[in-house]
Amino acid sequence: MFVPLHDENVLKSIRFQYVTIGLILANVIVFAFEMLGLPEPVIASFAIVPSELFASAGMLSPADVPDQTVAVPERLTLLSYMFFHGDIFHLAGNMLFLWVFGDNVEDAMGHVKFLIFYLACGVFAGLVHTFMLPNSPNPLIGASGAVAGVIAAYLMLHPRVRVWVLAFQFIPLRLSAAIVLGVWVLTQFIMIMVPEIGPVAWWAHIGGLIAGAVLIVFLKRPGVPLFDRGLTIA
Repeated sequence: MFVPLHDENVLKSIRFQYVTIGLILANVIVFAFEMLGLPEPVIASFAIVPSELFASAGMLSPADVPDQTVAVPERLTLLSYMFFHGDIFHLAGNMLFLWVFGDNVEDAMGHVKFLIFYLACGVFAGLVHTFMLPNSPNPLIGASGAVAGVIAAYLMLHPRVRVWVLAFQFIPLRLSAAIVLGVWVLTQFIMIMVPEIGPVAWWAHIGGLIAGAVLIVFLKRPGVPLFDRGLTIA
């Protein structure tokens, strides 16, 4: 419903969002290799396949899952999956949200802790998806789970900050982050109640949201307020 374009939220503790930009570049570079002809079976080897992950943990028989094209340890796919994307729209959507909201979350934590936070949210998102769909043979790729963690953290840090968005893809509006991101979060919880949830990994989004909401409390810098306490909106 809302496509974020820009938030009115300056950096306060860091000079530049190096980790946010680095993560965007890493995703773009991996996608470029995909577009240069990386075979789908190879991409699937770096994806989370719930049935394979359970087999590696001894919860399913290895005979129940197919052989991999590339021998990637299943536990490693909890990290690798979040750097691959299905198409340019999948990549662009995730990277746009990371670009608009990631810098201020990085600012609230610092570079190293933000990188740990981002990866941890992605791992937890993958685990939630796997536990909710343990027998699924479908590969999971994309940064959506990790980005969902960033969204949850931003929402807890800056719900009153104004964000410029395109509503319904073409109407420019200036709204609070609580509205923009709150609608996105609500949509994720609604979609997991739909009987046929389709190709979108809604449970991974939920996992990322939970991880982000919890981790921001412990990883933010001392003295950084939650919920924009003390902020004056002009």
